[in-house]
Amino acid sequence: MDEPQTENAPEAPVESKADTDRGFEQLYRDHLRDVYSYAYYRVGDHHDAEDLTEQTFLQAYRHYPRARRESDGRPLRPWLIRIAHNLASNYYRDRSRRPQTPLDSIEPPAARHTTESVAEGRAELRAVIAGIDELPEERREALIMRFALGMDNREIARAMGKSDGATKVLLHRAIKQLRERLDDDVDG
Repeated sequence: MDEPQTENAPEAPVESKADTDRGFEQLYRDHLRDVYSYAYYRVGDHHDAEDLTEQTFLQAYRHYPRARRESDGRPLRPWLIRIAHNLASNYYRDRSRRPQTPLDSIEPPAARHTTESVAEGRAELRAVIAGIDELPEERREALIMRFALGMDNREIARAMGKSDGATKVLLHRAIKQLRERLDDDVDG
């Protein structure tokens, strides 16, 4: 019986550790703010967000060469956010608590406003935060990625392991559910 013939495909050149480290350093600089912002929106605490950010980049460093090879030149930001997402999910599972963003940590408005308009703005902000907090986790995640991190639908899809179409529907439903929740609060 004949052996199947295989062609010897040239292997990709192995990158030196120094080149890998330089590439990862650039990735870190480019995406530190996004990963931290995502973590902060998920956990609502500065120190816990820093810990999650550190864990995200440590895990990313371990798998960086493989991720670069498999990315086919696509941006790695969704991959980093996916790592942060998984770590944040573990954080909640381990601690059995939900994210809470203390309203005290929100910066006051830069422009002068009347006391009445500031109070109304804070009430609206509380209602939005409460509405987001009540969304199912997947919808909350998609909104954070879209509006807090400015990720486009394709990046969100990659980060969440979904198709572009499923992500578009997810965002649409999340916005609709949040809008309905806020309308109910105004009417009720």
